Amino acid sequence: MTARCVIRSGYSMQSASLLELPNHRIECHTLGPYATNCYIVWPKGAADPAPCWIIDASFDPEPMIASIKARNLSPVKLIYTHAHIDHIAGAHTLLRTLGPLQTHIHPLEEKWLLDPELNLSAFTGVPVTAPPVTDLAPEGTLLKLGGTQPWKVLHLPGHSPGSIGLYNSEDNVIISGDALFQGSVGRTDFPGCSQQQLTESIKTKLYTLNGLTVVLPGHGPSTTIAHEKATNPYVRG
Repeated sequence: MTARCVIRSGYSMQSASLLELPNHRIECHTLGPYATNCYIVWPKGAADPAPCWIIDASFDPEPMIASIKARNLSPVKLIYTHAHIDHIAGAHTLLRTLGPLQTHIHPLEEKWLLDPELNLSAFTGVPVTAPPVTDLAPEGTLLKLGGTQPWKVLHLPGHSPGSIGLYNSEDNVIISGDALFQGSVGRTDFPGCSQQQLTESIKTKLYTLNGLTVVLPGHGPSTTIAHEKATNPYVRG
């Protein structure tokens, strides 16, 4: 079965939802013409203003910026799950508005931020770049947010060579980028994609997580590891 993706080109959407976890709050903003899920993550119980991360920066990130300001959050990191156009297009706006932040990406896609052909924006007719990152995030990197348990970087190649997920075992949650969706998986027909790698990433990195783990994908609704192992038609557990 050929892998597909739920990205809908030309579909403009802006919405937000809040996930309450024992130790974190995660707000999802669905932005831009590809209905890309971008996330704000902050710890519960932190002194005001609470530090927060921004995960991915799609087109038209103004709703995320407005929410960060309204909640009196203090952004400290921008982390890319991968460097395709719809996950980086708003980076300049975010950084220009919110000030300098630590920025992270997997080393295999560091150059993609500056190359419209690699990040696929050249093919849209509107070349896009993002500022160079300050830090790299290879497999196993541990990232601290306030006083909570560190988030672990999982390298999930397949949809792109440097795709990553951000996993917090204490709260049983993973932000999975475009590796795994509810009932689907990321596209593997772009340059640099590999369906074999994607299947291996899902089976060996994601499906080995606690079945109760909530999956927050780059597109579409959230799901759980147990649900996808049992029902996903593209990769069964």
